[in-house]
Amino acid sequence: MASAHDVIVVGAGPAGLLLAGDLAESGIRCTVLERRQGESKLTRAFAVHARTMEQLDARGLADDLLATGVRNPVLQFLGIDLSKLPSRYPHVLVTPQYNTERLLRTRALRHGAQIREGCEVTGLQQDADGVDVTVRSADGAQHKLHADYVVGADGRNSKVRQSLGLPFPGRSAIRSMMLADVRLARPPRKPPTVGAVGDAFALVVPFGDGWFRVMAWNRHHQRPDGAPVSLDEIRDVARRALGSDFGMGNPRWLSRFHSDERQSPRYRVGRVLLVGDAAHVHSPAGGMGLNTSLQDSANLGWKLTAVQRGRASADLLDSYHSERHPVGRRVLRMSGALLRGVLTTPRALCGLRDFSARTILQFPPLAKRMARAISGIDISYAAPAGAHSLAGRRAPDIPLHDGRRLYEALRARRFVLVVSPSVDLPTSLAEDWYGEVEIVRSAGPTARTVLVRPDAYIAWATTELDPECVANVVRDALTHWCGPQRTGPHGHGD
Repeated sequence: MASAHDVIVVGAGPAGLLLAGDLAESGIRCTVLERRQGESKLTRAFAVHARTMEQLDARGLADDLLATGVRNPVLQFLGIDLSKLPSRYPHVLVTPQYNTERLLRTRALRHGAQIREGCEVTGLQQDADGVDVTVRSADGAQHKLHADYVVGADGRNSKVRQSLGLPFPGRSAIRSMMLADVRLARPPRKPPTVGAVGDAFALVVPFGDGWFRVMAWNRHHQRPDGAPVSLDEIRDVARRALGSDFGMGNPRWLSRFHSDERQSPRYRVGRVLLVGDAAHVHSPAGGMGLNTSLQDSANLGWKLTAVQRGRASADLLDSYHSERHPVGRRVLRMSGALLRGVLTTPRALCGLRDFSARTILQFPPLAKRMARAISGIDISYAAPAGAHSLAGRRAPDIPLHDGRRLYEALRARRFVLVVSPSVDLPTSLAEDWYGEVEIVRSAGPTARTVLVRPDAYIAWATTELDPECVANVVRDALTHWCGPQRTGPHGHGD
């Protein structure tokens, strides 16, 4: 007999851990299966952009992560200024991926998620009643687990995706990229430092703790992923691309990898869903891969919760694919274009490339658009015909009448209805959707009443001000988004 779970998440990387934390905090029994054992100190991703920081803020984690890294208000190589982003986080935070994982893992465990290490998923089968997952333990024994839903967060070689028979079309974006974490005897004055001369590329990024991440690529010496990497090889590329190797030494990690551009055609097949690298992989340009993965999980978590609680039908899960697949496709195209612009330019044209990029970004509208796109601030989702123009857009972190910010109110993992101080709503509304919606007042007057989803996007809005009319349209909106009315905790039953 297979043991039963509400949701099984396969993979304890950042995307899987954020999702597990969201589900567990909302009372959903969640188990994470991870093939690895022990905490990893190796990491490729290190950039956390503004929209991801906002999502972490809505979970009470942003300040802790900020303390682990270095804030960069400008993407140096691209020359993109992030300092004017309309966010509390107008920068890209450089911090090793394991810091993000550690915070997300601690949160998931604190809320009751189970994380089972040394458990490799070898296959799965699903029917109308759930999903059976075959698992091989570290000792070689095989057993089965049963769950209502399974989420594959198990990376580019996802066994979950393969078990579904889904293709992973795409191509290799770059081969033989070398990575190293090193100490520098002569650190650059204004890191991060990056350079490309047509046949060589190098990037040096400080982690803020005395260690530096170096990425290096040599067009004329591309070897398989498993080929050994020497620090001398990286030094040579750095000197060609940057004019100096900055006294690199004491490497704690050396690796070589290739980066693909691929995307699954479907993020949901019945009771099985894909998030993160299991659904899409991108070039490293712009540092958008990790951020896209975490935002996948933020989108999916509240929807799975609503379905498991019986507050929404399983059809809601289709919106996960319809909302996030276009985002993954856009990031794939954007990061690929950035990478090819950096690495495929002949040496003789590098100066022209750099001059053209600087000239284009002198136009404020274009510079603003690029900053918003790379940071994720401009991500929005399609709204139904006739919806308010704000529907589907990112909710700004506005101050509330009680002294909190909106994103602090979102930490309860439920919908938040924001109304103007001048709008009077029946007190029964709070009880009719008890536990599903918090009603708050904005700090200043506003002509809109806005319903914000748990993932900090606007579900619905109205400019109606008449008390009776606004109460009716709010009830309709709450019924649509949060399910039928439920009685409150004070004498009405629950």
